[in-house]
Amino acid sequence: MNDRLIHWFKYASPQSFYPLAGRMIPWFAALAVIFGIAGLWVGFFVAPTDATQSEAYRIIFIHVPTSWLSMFIYLIMAAWAGLGLALNTRLSSMMASALAPTGALMAFLSLWTGALWGKPMWGAWWVWDARLTSELILLFLYLGFIALQAAIDDPRRADRAGAVLALVGVVNVPIIYFSVTWWNTLHQGASVSLTKAPSMAQTMLNGMLLMSIACWMYVIAVVLLRLRAIILERERHTEWVKHAVE
Repeated sequence: MNDRLIHWFKYASPQSFYPLAGRMIPWFAALAVIFGIAGLWVGFFVAPTDATQSEAYRIIFIHVPTSWLSMFIYLIMAAWAGLGLALNTRLSSMMASALAPTGALMAFLSLWTGALWGKPMWGAWWVWDARLTSELILLFLYLGFIALQAAIDDPRRADRAGAVLALVGVVNVPIIYFSVTWWNTLHQGASVSLTKAPSMAQTMLNGMLLMSIACWMYVIAVVLLRLRAIILERERHTEWVKHAVE
C-alpha cells in the first residue's frame, strides 16, 4: 500500500506529471467530442419541446453545464491555489493558473447563454438578478486572478497573491448556488437536485448529463494542455525541459 502511494506521489513534481498529462490529453479530448455529439443530438433533436418555454429552453443543454462548471472549477482552482500556498508545491500553483482561463470561459458562456435564454423568457438580455449578478462577480474573480498573476513578474509572489484572491473569492460560490433560495429572483430554481427527483423529462435530463460530461472532458483536456505549457515556461531553465523540447 505504501509503495503504491509513493508511486502516485511522484506525479506531484512537474517533471513527472508533464509526460502523464501528455498521455491523458488525447483520451479526454476524444471523450469530449463523443459525449458532446451525443449530448447535442439528444438535447436538440431527441428531447421534446417544453410546454412552457417552447424551443427556447434548449439553451439549457449548454447553459446549465457551463454554469455548474464555472462554480466547480473555481472551487478546484482555489483548492489547488491554497494547497500551493500552504505547502509551497510548484505543481499545485501551476494547476490553479491552468484552471483560471477555462473557468473564466465557462462563466462567460454561462452569462452569454443565460442572456440568450433570458431575452425570450424575461423580455430582457440582462437584469440585475441575484443569480446573474453573483455569476458576473465570479467572472470578474477569474479575470482578477489572471490579471493579478500577470502583473507580478516573480512567479512565486504571483502564485501567493493569486491564492489569497482565489480563497477570498470562494465565498461567492455558495452565494451563486443558493441565491434563488435566499432571495426572490427572476431566475428559476434548480431543476436537478441531489435531495429530490429532477423536475424535467428523463430525455431532457439525459441530454443535460451528457453535455455536462462532455464539458468536463473538454475542461480536463484543455487544462492539461495549458498546464504542460505552463510547466515548460516555468521550468525552462532545467535540464529535463531542455531535453524535452529538443
